Amino acid sequence: MSTPPVCNYEGSDYQTSFWDKGGREYEDRTESIALKRLLPTPALAGGARESGRLLLELGAGAGRNTPRYLGFDRIVLLDYSRTQLEQAQQRLGASDKYIYVAADAYRLPFIGGLFDAATMIRTLHHMADAPKALGQVKKVLGTGGVFILEFANKLNLKAIFRYLLGRQQWSPFTLEPVEFAKLNFDFHPKAVRNWLKDLGFAIEKTLTLSHFRVGFLKRIVPTSILVFLDSLFQWTGAWWQLTPSVFVKAKSVERDGIPLHRQDNILSYFKCPDCGHSPLIDKTDCLECSNCGKKWGVKDGIYDFREPIKK
Repeated sequence: MSTPPVCNYEGSDYQTSFWDKGGREYEDRTESIALKRLLPTPALAGGARESGRLLLELGAGAGRNTPRYLGFDRIVLLDYSRTQLEQAQQRLGASDKYIYVAADAYRLPFIGGLFDAATMIRTLHHMADAPKALGQVKKVLGTGGVFILEFANKLNLKAIFRYLLGRQQWSPFTLEPVEFAKLNFDFHPKAVRNWLKDLGFAIEKTLTLSHFRVGFLKRIVPTSILVFLDSLFQWTGAWWQLTPSVFVKAKSVERDGIPLHRQDNILSYFKCPDCGHSPLIDKTDCLECSNCGKKWGVKDGIYDFREPIKK
């Protein structure tokens, strides 16, 4: 099956070099605020449950954001890189709450309508075919499921000024994505909204982040002040999107008739990513598809659906 190219962080020290030691505290804290504002609220004592039971984290990496997804009984961390998932295991530990899955976002190995919610943070910008990846998310969300998406915005102020001054060839005003580095894409907000709408999502909230992602500001202004100011300006996303990062909360509306599947057995979550058959047969060290005969690896608590095991 032919799919778009995948950006693979296998063997990367991304978590350490970019987040832990890369001077990204401002970005990390503003993302935490945005997620808290967009995520369904956990149930209060004796109150109704709003958050749901099962969440899919696409592009989970080393699990930086995973502890922020409060109110869910179980979280499926999906990433193409096995080594990133191993780092997430070290951070979060092995428990029934976390399920680690190595898979291609264009070929999700889950049955339709499985998840109450899904997140895709700092991941869409690696998608050469963004609508195809978003379509996969729509298929695995149950009707009414919440989708929180972050995307890199080509219509940001820096790009606009560079274009108007003749220092940048590509236009930030056109709807097509721009690949500014290999498998690194910026998207126009209107294009993302159109894709979500066409797939059957209803956008509920839009927040803009990283208003002050400027090197000299981050050096001379205390991070806590920048974070506070950014938290105030995030709400302007309802009117305009001119920042490098945009967060969207969307809901899967009833369109394709896929109801929410209530499953308790982890094995029942999966389908064969090649032929779509489910359930798969548990062979201890692999999951086998009884339809096409392909086997998918299971090792050290990580389900691997990237490539079938060679016979």
